[in-house]
Amino acid sequence: MKIAKADLVPTDHNLREEYSDFAQLEAACEQFMAEVNTRPHRVTRRPPLEMLAAEHEHLHRLPRLPHTVCFGQTRKVNWQSTISVGGAIYSVPHELVDERVWVRIDGTELIVVHVDGPGGPREVARHQLTTPGRPALRDEHYPPKPDGALDRKPRARTLEERAFLALGEGAERWLIAAAAAGTSRVRRKMAEAIDLSKLHGTERVERALRTCADAGRFADGDLASILAHQQATGELILFPAPEDRSLQRSTRSWEGFGR
Repeated sequence: MKIAKADLVPTDHNLREEYSDFAQLEAACEQFMAEVNTRPHRVTRRPPLEMLAAEHEHLHRLPRLPHTVCFGQTRKVNWQSTISVGGAIYSVPHELVDERVWVRIDGTELIVVHVDGPGGPREVARHQLTTPGRPALRDEHYPPKPDGALDRKPRARTLEERAFLALGEGAERWLIAAAAAGTSRVRRKMAEAIDLSKLHGTERVERALRTCADAGRFADGDLASILAHQQATGELILFPAPEDRSLQRSTRSWEGFGR
């Protein structure tokens, strides 16, 4: 032990650097034993490795698994990335699903350790103790959530859809906004946009589609109207007129309702 402490433990005399983890210390011990066990001992004049072979007949073999009572009790991580301790549910990193972990209670905390990894034992989770019916879950233990319906990108399934989305970002924005608004005859309006791009150019139609999406203009003829207006006067966002200023008159019997 005196030689091992002098050669393995970092001190001011041997100038050995600190170990970054337990696996590095274990590798240093293996190298140390390979050196000292092959040298003749000064008392017996025989290498310890040679004497150990003779002593094997009188020794019991160590268990295959190490004594890990210091890690606590074992638990298996279920498909929900959780473990149960005392009837309470605790989360662990989702990469450990179906793996075995060790749990122990330290004061008011539950400590979870994974010992079967390539880097040796490591702490993977730490929770405040909880009670049954009040699970302790952490968002960082789960993978990122998939994009919701409003964040999904349109994917073309036909040649016409692929040609429409090829018009640019404005076409994609128009399609998302039109679908959210419940626009009817979307495919026919997409075909109209493709035809207009052949006459007026992709860049102009893409700009007009972006304007339609921002202004909420998805009716028949809106794209052609805005495209013509932009060509004549330049870029201009045309928002829908309010009900009290609409050019389309309502049914005469309802005009005075509420006044």
